[in-house]
Amino acid sequence: MADPNIGQLLASTWNRVVGDKPEDQIFRDVWMFNRLTMGNGGLLKLDGGAQIEIPLEYGTNSTFKSYSDMEALDVYKVDTFDAAQYSWKEHAGTIVTSLIEIFKNSGKAKKFDILEAKIDNAIKSAKRAINAMLFAASPASKDFHSLPVLVPDDPTTSTSIGTINQNTFTWWRSNTKQDGGSSFSELRANMRNMYNSCSDGAFNSHPTFGVADQTVFEGYEGLLTANERFTSKSEGEGAFKNEVLKHKGMKLAYDPEMSGTARMYFLNEDAIKLVVAKGIFLKLGEPIEPANQTIDVRKVVTVGNLVAKQRRRLGVIYSIA
Repeated sequence: MADPNIGQLLASTWNRVVGDKPEDQIFRDVWMFNRLTMGNGGLLKLDGGAQIEIPLEYGTNSTFKSYSDMEALDVYKVDTFDAAQYSWKEHAGTIVTSLIEIFKNSGKAKKFDILEAKIDNAIKSAKRAINAMLFAASPASKDFHSLPVLVPDDPTTSTSIGTINQNTFTWWRSNTKQDGGSSFSELRANMRNMYNSCSDGAFNSHPTFGVADQTVFEGYEGLLTANERFTSKSEGEGAFKNEVLKHKGMKLAYDPEMSGTARMYFLNEDAIKLVVAKGIFLKLGEPIEPANQTIDVRKVVTVGNLVAKQRRRLGVIYSIA
């Protein structure tokens, strides 16, 4: 006899649920976002202000010279300071739950807490969206600034970054280098050059982290195979672990958002910051119940921007092949 609906076995037996939350099938690592926000000094929280302003020291005092006895020294005012200014940007999304949805997801019938899972998904979605903005080739006017904007392939165009024209003021340019090799033949030499170009001499500021697309990351990893060492007689490791590789101490990883860009960025948390409004960084709002619907709406909001403090400490190698 045919089953009238779901059948005897399904009607008599519960499904066996494994785990207490949905298994993630979509989210990937957000290396750039995590590097800036997780205890590495790349996150700066500010408590107000019409704009984000970065004071800059851009010139030397030119009155200094050698002189003879009784010779008059130069006496004139020298401008040596200015400021970069960046606008605040707003980024938000919503979490919607209905009254009947919450009711059904209660009691012994609840497999996992749907509200808790929705909030967790929303936070991860916000991080992923912000991370994607940080790599946008042509971000919209409402978006955060991105690495291609702050660290472009050509930093000599008449473009204002932080309201300062990078073509006019050479000290406000990031470093850039076209790879020009094949099969990553020039990559290590170009990395050494870019590392030094972004450094402040031998002992001061150096690049602290870098990000590349997966192909470039794997190309660099392939150049290091000659440096692999086996440290155990009982087992061998055939490759480097995937979290990060290092170049002169600079931690390098790939970010999925850079896929296919053929670039590698050299960065420093002292020179580039994710600036956010204090108290409005991935802020989960209180539930709001519309007057004409039986739902609750919660917002997750971030106010901030990606800003450069010292562009000469930032660099990019592009067209890597």
